[in-house]
Amino acid sequence: MRAISGRPPVGRLHVLTDFFFQQRFSHAQMALMAIQGGADVIQFRQKTGSIRDILVSAHETADVCREHGIPLLIDDHVDVALAVGAEGVHLGQTDMPLSDARRILGEHAIIGVTAPTVSLAEQALEGGADYIGFGPVYPTRSKANPSAVKGLKGVLEMANAVDIPVIGIAGITASRCADVLRAGAHGVAIMTAITCDEDPQYAAAQFARAIEGVGRLA
Repeated sequence: MRAISGRPPVGRLHVLTDFFFQQRFSHAQMALMAIQGGADVIQFRQKTGSIRDILVSAHETADVCREHGIPLLIDDHVDVALAVGAEGVHLGQTDMPLSDARRILGEHAIIGVTAPTVSLAEQALEGGADYIGFGPVYPTRSKANPSAVKGLKGVLEMANAVDIPVIGIAGITASRCADVLRAGAHGVAIMTAITCDEDPQYAAAQFARAIEGVGRLA
């Protein structure tokens, strides 16, 4: 699998912080619990609110990640990633184009791209993406208008089509995690299965154990 020199590795357990589906914990608190449970990438996800409020939460989360040596990716907001010194961003199909994000953040930034089809993934690969966010692997209620469910067959097809890591997302539980990896995914991106759990740290640890049980894929 292709790796880019000088950039942090694309981890296998990406935990998306959340303050929409739950309000018990701040982004920074959620990041800390996820890291303590075994997350090796934190993705800050805040779809609503003023940019000033987002920046406050993002700075706090960046401090936690920096203290523990865990890469932080910012969902959507390239400006926020630059402002808080995050290791990179995750871009959707309607966010800033990959080429512009790369020019702003530089060659050492991790940039992941959501690509629900092989065609879009190939475009992202050609544009220099570091990983593909692929899904929904299973049905999800975390998005208002999710794409059609891809299933494990879709994961296999995507993993065979690109030589950069594929990160499966949506509807993935700890019990399903191993199946997603065995289908060819490098890792998984998890939000509500961890953030809305009664014990987020324990929930993250369940995913980490599932990933460890499958072992590192070539």
